Amino acid sequence: MIVADTNLIVYLFITGDQTLLAQKVLAKDAQWIAPPLWQSEFRSVLASYVRHGMTLLEARQVMSDALQTLEKRQIIPSHEKILELIAESDCTAYDCEFVALARQLSIQLVTADKQLLKRFPDCAVSLEEFVK
Repeated sequence: MIVADTNLIVYLFITGDQTLLAQKVLAKDAQWIAPPLWQSEFRSVLASYVRHGMTLLEARQVMSDALQTLEKRQIIPSHEKILELIAESDCTAYDCEFVALARQLSIQLVTADKQLLKRFPDCAVSLEEFVK
């Protein structure tokens, strides 16, 4: 089981140069979990794609596919742990949700976020490192 950050989820469901790598992460560990926040972040990414040519129909399908996969794999991280992480780092509250969840469950956060990889090496691991 891993915590998947929004970037990883995007890479899996929106075809791009990181999709193959995301598929390798999924093949290695298919039990992805995420805080419910992923949905808002994912919709924000979809908004950008829609504004740059993705059709609304395509965006709805991508969102539906992602929800179908992750809807029952959402866990709310500890508010206390999130606040502690905010106080001890310069990371956003949003990013701290993913870290808090990984630490709460003692599992890895698989992410492409360089700041999280640098700041939280105890739990954050890159996609490339995870699939090795």
